[in-house]
Amino acid sequence: MASNPGSGTPSKQLLHLVFGGELKDLEGNEFVDLKALDIVGIFPNYAEAAKAWRAAAQRTVDQAQTRYFVVHMHRLLEPADDEKPVKRTPAMKARPLLAKPKPKAKPAARKAPRRASPKAREST
Repeated sequence: MASNPGSGTPSKQLLHLVFGGELKDLEGNEFVDLKALDIVGIFPNYAEAAKAWRAAAQRTVDQAQTRYFVVHMHRLLEPADDEKPVKRTPAMKARPLLAKPKPKAKPAARKAPRRASPKAREST
């Protein structure tokens, strides 16, 4: 186990993989050439992975089809231990999600109450 700097207490190692490449379609996550993927590295925590992801994304800012991803390897290795959701950083919030959002259901149109026909009004 690694330790938190300055605290002397052991911290859990949370591995993260950063990689990227040219996508076939910006709406998906299928790469043009798997052999040309850029494996940036494996990092011991999310903060370092996010820093590497940001640097790699900045290097390719002029290549619109190129995207980089952070994979939470610790979730794949020990999924039961990860119960807390990951807080999205401002940089992550600014980027669109890869999956297409589900269309929102349209609210049902409000119908005006039915008025009784003249014959029905006469019988009451």
